[in-house]
Amino acid sequence: MLAKNDIYNCFVNDFSSRIYNLKSEKPFSDYIFLCVGSDKIIGDAFGPIVGEKLEKLFRNLYNNIKVVGTLENPVSGGNLENEVEKIYSVYENPCIIAVDAALSNKNDIGKIIVTNSKMKFGKGTNKKMVEVGDISIKGVVAKDHKIPKYNFSELQNTSLNIVIKLANITSEGIYNVIKYR
Repeated sequence: MLAKNDIYNCFVNDFSSRIYNLKSEKPFSDYIFLCVGSDKIIGDAFGPIVGEKLEKLFRNLYNNIKVVGTLENPVSGGNLENEVEKIYSVYENPCIIAVDAALSNKNDIGKIIVTNSKMKFGKGTNKKMVEVGDISIKGVVAKDHKIPKYNFSELQNTSLNIVIKLANITSEGIYNVIKYR
């Protein structure tokens, strides 16, 4: 596993280049951090923990940055579609940055993957797939077994230390990129 500083630097470089490139392509009215997951499953709590931290960091700083999905008000499979509909009904031209836990091969555990593509929610546990986002941020918290029941068990038994470490790096990195934009 990479050292914390290496993970942070890689994430900040990836996220800043993707958000700046996207920003230069088309102007957005608002930046919405859609942090998806459940606080009831350790591995799946990555998104809500990032949302919780971002909400505190951005509180009263910027009017055009919103956080949807925290530990207190999580967004997960049951309300994801409604939350996305709300975002598009409230904001004229939002940039949605989707944040969620991910499963991958063993070598990727502990990495933060940033892409300029929609996030596919529910893929690892064989739930109804919902795709959303202009930028996706995935915290790789555990191994993907390619079998939904094993993946669900993997998420339940993920190291809280890995989840918290990745959430801290992600929220601090996002804050520093946005602060200096």
